[in-house]
Formats: sequence, structure tokens, C-alpha cells
Amino acid sequence: MFSLKDEYSRFAAMPQNVRVLLRTNLIYAAALPLIELFIGTYIIRSSRDMSLVMVFQLAQGAGIPVTFLANGFLLRYVSIARLYGVGMVLSGIAMALVMAWGNLSLKGIALMGFIMGLAYGFFWANRVLLALSSTRDDNRNYYYGLESLFFTFAAIVMPVLAGYFLSSASAYNWLGDNLSNAYYALAGVVIVLTIIASFSLRKGRYQNPQFAPFLFFNFHRLWRKMLFLAGIKGLAQGFIIAAPVMLVMRLLGNEGDVGIIQSVGSALSAILIYSVGKRTAPRHRPYILMASILLFLTGSLINAAFFNAMSTVVFVACLVFSRPLLDLAYFPIQLGVIECVARREGRSQFAYIFSHELGTFGGRLCGCLIFILAARYMSEDIALRFALPAVALLQLLAVKAARSVLEDPEWCEARENAALQAPALQEPAELA
Repeated sequence: MFSLKDEYSRFAAMPQNVRVLLRTNLIYAAALPLIELFIGTYIIRSSRDMSLVMVFQLAQGAGIPVTFLANGFLLRYVSIARLYGVGMVLSGIAMALVMAWGNLSLKGIALMGFIMGLAYGFFWANRVLLALSSTRDDNRNYYYGLESLFFTFAAIVMPVLAGYFLSSASAYNWLGDNLSNAYYALAGVVIVLTIIASFSLRKGRYQNPQFAPFLFFNFHRLWRKMLFLAGIKGLAQGFIIAAPVMLVMRLLGNEGDVGIIQSVGSALSAILIYSVGKRTAPRHRPYILMASILLFLTGSLINAAFFNAMSTVVFVACLVFSRPLLDLAYFPIQLGVIECVARREGRSQFAYIFSHELGTFGGRLCGCLIFILAARYMSEDIALRFALPAVALLQLLAVKAARSVLEDPEWCEARENAALQAPALQEPAELA
């Protein structure tokens, strides 16, 4: 039986740094859907070229490792909480720059995407470090389940509000005849939210990791398996963000539709994802990962078969379920492996965070190029219709890769040692 009092008690029992981090991410969660969804709609509306959205995603992916690298050196001089806050604020500023940029040419889009990637790099590098230092393996399913609930709830409310605002501004000329003014106002809201989120971190007590070399190219067997898994995950990242926007704008029509469809799908998944995170244990992660990939594959095959308004709705609904399930399974595996190999090889944890981002970028590069080449040399419709199932089928390799990681002797030994050092949370009776 669901009890709000019990849920709050469970949250209050978490360490202070975990609570502060979750509250911060709750605020930033309100900004992230606006950045991810409406930069894409702005590019499509302004350029009428679907492939430029994937160019933006590819350039953004290229910018992220650059700031991961810079972040590794800056952690020597700047507090991790401040760098994390800077990343959030810069993502809002980068959104405003994209919408103020006059020339939406290929080069202009690539430059703006790269700038957004620089902002995201600070956010993601320090987000992973903070989660790694603040949580344990036995409470990470709960942590990511609750965080996914926040981001999913924000994905319900914010897109429909923003979509209604943009559609109404266009219909009633609230901000003049130029719809770009409404996009500028949206960027202003994002900047305010990111500033509030950055200030909320002040109540946490986060320590910077000790500075150590972090540029390595030779790794333990277990980490090489994790890099392969990271590359497979990266294949779909550009599609996960850009595909719903492109499909809805192509087959349904406007920003209001993007917001409504994204919100309805998110509403269906919010409580489910939190429930899964609260009621599952580390051993259930491969099954969660399999469910995520099968949902993505199912939605993409239905979209390829029918390629109409209804198939778009089905695909977006499948993706809304698939994305948080993937994060729920993947991130705890990633953090646990980082802890294991960092102890095994005597290196800083950031060395593996940086290496992981390079592996993810390799997959992201391949996925984005599949779409861009198909759109440029065949057609945008072919790219939207058939690139998605191709990537989804490749994603099935992630299940085998995840099992290989979780069954590795080094990983199993590390899990046993961690269980001896800290009392594990009680597994739910339903799944134990």
C-alpha cells in the first residue's frame, strides 16, 4: 500500500548529501525537457532540415568529452559542487545562444551543438562523481528510481506547458509576430531554473576527489567490457532525444503536439519507474535492461511498419518507458564497476568516468552518422523509418554485454567484499 508518509520517511533516512543531490536534480529536471525537446523543434522550424537536429546532437556529443577533460584538471582548484552548478547554468545559457544565433547553417548548428556539449560536459562529469561518492550499491536502485521519478514527472508537466505556451504564442501573437520571441522567453525560464538548482547544492557537503592522473588507454578486462557496453548505449543516445521531436514535427505538426505526446507518455511511466527502483535489487538489473531495449525495439518496429501519426504516438510512449528503465539499470552497473576497477588498478575514479564518456561518444558518433548519412543520401523519411530499428537491434548486444560484466569474477568478488563492509538494504519480499 502506497503511503506518502512512508515514502518521505524513506527519503529522510538517506544521507544528507543524497537528499541535497536529489533536491537539486528535481529542480534541474524541470529545465532539462525544455532544453532537449525545444532546441530540436526550434532547429526544425527555423531550417526545415531534419538532419540538422542530428548534426546538433553529434556536435553536442563531441563537446562533452572536451569539458570532461577540462573538468579533470579543474577539480584540483574548484569545488565539485560549484562545477556541477556551473554546468547546469551553462546549459541554460547555451540554449539561449542557440535560439539567438542567426545563421542556422550546417556550420552554425555544429558550433552551437558543440557549445551545448561543453555545458553538458560539466554537468554530466560531476553528476556521476557526486552520485558515486554519495551512494552505495545497495541504495542506488532507490536513488536512481527516485531521480527517474523526478525527471519523468518533469517530462509530464514541462513539455505540455511549454508546448501550449509556444502554440498559443503563435496563434494569438502574445509576443509579436515572430515566434522566436516565445523561444527566447522559454530560454529565460530555463536559465532561472538552472540558477536555482545550482544554489540548492550549497546545503550539501561534497568533497573533491584527490587529484590524480586520469588519462589512460590501457585498462583492466572488466573495464574494457564496460566500455563496450558504453558504446552500445551511446548508439541510441542521439535518437532517444531527437527522434520524438523529428517524428512528431514530421507526422503531426507542431510544438504543442510534441509537448502533449511527451507528457502523456511520461505520466504513464512515472510511478512505474519509481516502483521498479524501490522494489528491485542489484541482481534484477539485466532484466530491467532487457525490458528497456525490447520496448525501444517494439516502438521502432511499429514506427517502421506504419510510419503515421498513430505509430509515432506508440513509439514515443515506448521510448518514454524505455529511457528511464535503461538509466535505472545502467547507471548503478557503471558506478559499481568504476568502484571495482579503481580499487583494482589504483587509479582515480574520474579516470574511468572520463574513459566511459569517450566510449559513449564512440557509440553516439556511429548512431548519429547512421541517421545523417541516410537522410542526406536517401531521404529523411527513410532515415526516420529504418535507422531507428537498426539501432534498436544493435542495442540487443547490451544485454549480453551487461551479463558479461555482472558475471565477471572481479565484479563478483568486489560485490561480496562490499556486502561484508556495509549492511545491505533489505530486498523486497515480492522479488527476493
